[in-house]
Amino acid sequence: MDSLRLRFLAALAVAAALVVQSGAAFAGVGQPSPWQVGLQVPVTEVAEFMHWFHDGLLWIISIIVLFVLALIIYVVVRFSEKRNPVPSKTTHNALLEVAWTIVPVLILVIIAVPSFRLLRLQLVTPPADITIKATGHQWYWSYEYPEDQNGGFAFDSNMDANGQPRLLAVDNEVVLPVGKTIRVQVTAADVIHAFAMPSFGLKIDAIPGRLNETWFKAEKEGVFYGQCSLICGQNHAFMPIAIRIVSEQQYAAWLTEAKQKFASTGKAPMAVASRADAVSAE
Repeated sequence: MDSLRLRFLAALAVAAALVVQSGAAFAGVGQPSPWQVGLQVPVTEVAEFMHWFHDGLLWIISIIVLFVLALIIYVVVRFSEKRNPVPSKTTHNALLEVAWTIVPVLILVIIAVPSFRLLRLQLVTPPADITIKATGHQWYWSYEYPEDQNGGFAFDSNMDANGQPRLLAVDNEVVLPVGKTIRVQVTAADVIHAFAMPSFGLKIDAIPGRLNETWFKAEKEGVFYGQCSLICGQNHAFMPIAIRIVSEQQYAAWLTEAKQKFASTGKAPMAVASRADAVSAE
């Protein structure tokens, strides 16, 4: 019997390891992958913290579920009518009552500590190297690069119906340098949208008349895709976000080209708002 139990536990451990490995293998970099099990590969500090916290919570939840299941099985078997023709009349156990009060509190404290650290990491924006503004429309995004940061232009980004990956490719990508702290000011021109980028661990509401703010620092070059994650109308599913992370040299070259390409958009240059301005605008 002991040998059988050990084999069963070993099989569970192997299955769990395979699931974790397969999730990492199937998870895409910057976009979803066929048969994806896990989250997209993180490329920012915030996203990495989110993944660590998610995996830790999964272990805690699994242990609690298995423990409760074991208790139920034990009670069903040990205190069945056949084994206990005369039911116990126990009505109080001080040790158990203290335990099932204190243990859940301790578990919640263990969860709360990294949770507050993650919230602070998300909400406290460090000094930014570059600031851009994203405005949600039905159903596309427009982006503005501030003039005082060698920008001074704006452009619209619509879904490319014939591009790849399907429903995620756009005609004009946001281009930003790797290893730089990017502040993103987010708003909307019509209804409530949401600016979301899974690989960056980034999601924030875009609300008309309100300027919200988030940040990221990509640690890897590549093209990363996201979408509006609120149901904002009939074309909600066709409102992708594409951010291309490049080297500083490539970014400088793109800025030169972008100034010429988007010079005739007719949009006013962006005025960078501070955190205090954003709060007052709300």
